[in-house]
Amino acid sequence: MDPECARLLPALCDVLADPRQPVADDTCLEKLLDWFKAVTEAGSSLLLLQDHPCLVELLFHVLKPQDLSSRILSFALRLAGIFAAQENCFQYLQQGELLPGLFGEPGPLGAAAWAAPSVRSGWIQGLHSLAQHPSALRFLADSGAVDTIFSLQGDPSLFVASAAGQLLVRVLDLALCGPAEGRISLQAWDWPACARKIVCHLEDCLRSEATPRVTQALHVLTTAFGHCHGLWTQGLWVQLSPLVARLLEKDPVPAPHALVDLLLSVARSSMLSSDPGLWETAAQTLSRLSPTQAGPLAAGILKLQDCPQALRIQAFGVLLQPLAFVLEATAQAPGMPGLLEGAAGDLMAVDTLPPSKSACVGLLCSALAHLELLQPLPQRPSPWPQAPLLAAVVAILRLCNGSAAPSSEAGSRLCAMLGGCVRVQRAALDFLGVLSQGLGPQELVTQVFAILLEYLVSPDSSPTVLKKAFQATLRWLLSSAAPPGCCDLEPYAQLVLGELLSVLRKRLCSPCWEVRDSGLEFLTQMTRHRGGQAGFRQALLASKVPELTRQLLQDPESYVRASAVAAVGQLSSWGLLAAPSSPEHAATPQTPLEELLLVLTTDSEGFPRRAVMRVFTEWLRDGYADVAEDPERFVARVLQAASGDLDWEVRVQGLELALAFLEQLLGPCGPSAAAPPGALAQALQALCRVQLFEFAFRSLFDCDRPVAQKSCDLLLFLRAKATPSSNSQEAGDGPDVTSVEAALRRWQAGEQGQPLGELAPEAVLAVLRSMDLEALQDTLAESSDHVERSPQSLLQDMLATVDVLGDNEADCY
Repeated sequence: MDPECARLLPALCDVLADPRQPVADDTCLEKLLDWFKAVTEAGSSLLLLQDHPCLVELLFHVLKPQDLSSRILSFALRLAGIFAAQENCFQYLQQGELLPGLFGEPGPLGAAAWAAPSVRSGWIQGLHSLAQHPSALRFLADSGAVDTIFSLQGDPSLFVASAAGQLLVRVLDLALCGPAEGRISLQAWDWPACARKIVCHLEDCLRSEATPRVTQALHVLTTAFGHCHGLWTQGLWVQLSPLVARLLEKDPVPAPHALVDLLLSVARSSMLSSDPGLWETAAQTLSRLSPTQAGPLAAGILKLQDCPQALRIQAFGVLLQPLAFVLEATAQAPGMPGLLEGAAGDLMAVDTLPPSKSACVGLLCSALAHLELLQPLPQRPSPWPQAPLLAAVVAILRLCNGSAAPSSEAGSRLCAMLGGCVRVQRAALDFLGVLSQGLGPQELVTQVFAILLEYLVSPDSSPTVLKKAFQATLRWLLSSAAPPGCCDLEPYAQLVLGELLSVLRKRLCSPCWEVRDSGLEFLTQMTRHRGGQAGFRQALLASKVPELTRQLLQDPESYVRASAVAAVGQLSSWGLLAAPSSPEHAATPQTPLEELLLVLTTDSEGFPRRAVMRVFTEWLRDGYADVAEDPERFVARVLQAASGDLDWEVRVQGLELALAFLEQLLGPCGPSAAAPPGALAQALQALCRVQLFEFAFRSLFDCDRPVAQKSCDLLLFLRAKATPSSNSQEAGDGPDVTSVEAALRRWQAGEQGQPLGELAPEAVLAVLRSMDLEALQDTLAESSDHVERSPQSLLQDMLATVDVLGDNEADCY
């Protein structure tokens, strides 16, 4: 322990033990516990207590009858557990009967303080910490703590109840692991007494008619099989799996969500997944639970690498049932292969449809979400029913927007429940976008584009639904070539492009800024991927969308201006943004470069300026024509604007652009990083002309740490490229760096006004070599509060707070 901390510790213990002193806040106590845990993990807890008896005195003082804060009592219980985690320290504390006093009946268990949830939680956490060795196990068995843990499983505080279940698992693992694990029988009745007691308790809970008790047992088992991997877990499952299976005989099945979690936990365990009984129970569970309850189990089974094929088919059928019902209810595509072909189970009957709108919406959204996550996985079911799924999603979207005309009773009910439901629309559009990876028959692809256009055109589509519709449309337009036997997407994309751009033009004029923003994002991505295709270029230029995009650089909403900047950047990169020719634009900048420079220097919000810097960096790297004409002039103008920007992210982006310019001049950083002397000399002169060094050196002392870190990285890159020339190393022949070093010292002191002036490349290199950039990089990597977070600072703050409170009788915070 640090000597200064050792000096402060007795005073702090006195304060914590004094009920008259104001209680330290929870954050300080948590940090104090973290520090003690780190100290004990690094050394001996016994030596710590022997060297600092004030800690033991604090723990004994807590046992005295007094009006002590529940937070301090909880802190003491947890602290004692941290110390007792080492067996020799445990025995040392046992000698003074300290541990029975804290964790047995004479302590908080029998006092009024037990009514506070924080005390019960501290008691559990303390025992969890000390349950690390055989002595602790004997203590838990002899003190009656296990019975108390049983009762705390039903605690009204969910945090306490959850922690009690985790402690039971810890005790079970402690009793059955260790040197004797290999000799542990798979028969639970041959286990140590403490373990048998816990297993009997779990059996009683699983047999109980009270659902909360069943839930408690299932949670304990889920934790055990999810976190413990000893051989004993096999014995536990063999002992309790019949009782778990028997839960399925009850009507209704108790605790269905907890049961699903348990079965998935067992299925993921390498020790237990080979048990045939597990898969039988899982299959019965899929049959007994409702589609809503069984959905997570079915999705979890399908994500497993190895499980019986019959069970996979059954699980897939559970996920497909709601969508199959939609197809059946809307009489979609007669003759199309059914979704459940080859799957176990029948279609949902009309009367099994969830009766309430919320339940029906929840079931559909859950099924769509599970299928969306399943589609990209290599272990997804094969063959994948792409065509029926596309038909089902299109049908759902039509039910939601009212364009479906169902003729059945079930279809009418679905129309009434799903009409205008934004939640289902979002889920269906997300899944439809994922299905673009598989394409489908010509007729269905046509329907997909038709329904997407309906949603994009409809005035009833909410901004969030429109955003999803734009995203799904983009994915379908950008889909890769179809596999043999399926239609090629490109003709359909070309057919809808004109209508789509007409819709986009209208959406860019929407009074809702979220809609304008979504439209610009769609345009940016579409141009990025299709800007070089003749058909897209022709349609885009005919649509007048580029001119409208340009106007949105003056949008009143900063998010929209930022998206317009990104769109203008992409359009300009592909030569799709002609200079405005109308008289009203005569006084405005004529090139996209000048327009974006104007945004960078005049926009009052940070988002558009950051977007400009990203575009400029991309232009520089990609060799954009207007930049390539005179890259030095471009870089100089941008760095001049970025260096004075008040937004630190703009300054970081400025340094990113400077790094891109460096890489163009000197090549990327690599194993042979040094640049040839001739190229280096020319590059340094160019860097001096664009005033990159002044920007980089000034940024090195920026008050925003990310800016300083980026500058440090840039200068380290430059130094790696600059090999020391022989002339600069000769005594008396070095450049004069006095003025540069003086300016750097002023900047470091906070005097940022003085410029560097004219710089000689040799002076820059000399300064670079003299700076300890690696040490500065390490310093910048530390958190900004690393001094304040030190243990010494924590102890000082806690003592200082007490002093302030003692004088003013008020919380200084």
